Amino acid sequence: MFDRRNETPTAGIANAAIAAPKPSTRGELDGLTFETALGTCGVRWSDLGIAEVVMPGSPALRDVCGIRMPGATPSRRALTTDASAVMDVIAEAVAGIVALLAGERRDLRSVALDERAVDPFRRAVYAATREIAPGSTASYGEIARAIGEPGSAREVGAALGVNPFPIVVPCHRVLAADGALHGFSAPGGIATKRRMLEIECAPGFVQQTLFA
Repeated sequence: MFDRRNETPTAGIANAAIAAPKPSTRGELDGLTFETALGTCGVRWSDLGIAEVVMPGSPALRDVCGIRMPGATPSRRALTTDASAVMDVIAEAVAGIVALLAGERRDLRSVALDERAVDPFRRAVYAATREIAPGSTASYGEIARAIGEPGSAREVGAALGVNPFPIVVPCHRVLAADGALHGFSAPGGIATKRRMLEIECAPGFVQQTLFA
C-alpha cells in the first residue's frame, strides 16, 4: 500500500482516450546525460521542470544533447547555463535519481515535471504513482482506486506504458494484482523492472547484485 496523502481524486476521466505523448519540440528543451548504477541515463527539461527521463539503452539517448554530467555527484560547476537556478534544481533531481539507483531510499516527489504534453488522466495516474515510496509497490487497481476511477486498471497500465518520466514517476513499482511483473516499456523490459525493484529491496524481490 502507498501513502495517498497528496492524492487528488479525478472522477470521470478514466473513459477518456489515453493521449499519445506529443512530439517534443526538442529545440525548446535542454538535456544532459549522467551515469547511474544501471548505466547512462538522460534528462531533458524546460523552465517548468523535467520533461523527459531517458533510461539506459534507449536509442533516445542519442538525442539528449547538451551537457554530460560525469560521475554520481553532480554540481553546478558541471552545468554551463545562464539559468543557474533552474540548473540547481536539475542537478538536485539528477543527484536523487543517481542515489535512488544506487540503493538509497530517495524521495523524488519534489522533482518538478513539465507535463504540458500529458493529458489529465495520465497526470492523475502519475501523481498517484509518485506516492509509492521506494521499496514499496502498488497494483494497477490500487492506482485506479486512488484517482477515483475503480475499474480503470487497464487504462492505468496504458498510461504508465507511455510514462515519459520513469524513475521520477516510478512506474516500475506498479505490479499486477497477483504481484506479477507486466508491461515495462524501458529497454530491458521486465528484467529492468525486476532489477530496479531488487535495488530498492521491494518485498518479494531479493537483490542479487547492482553491477552484474
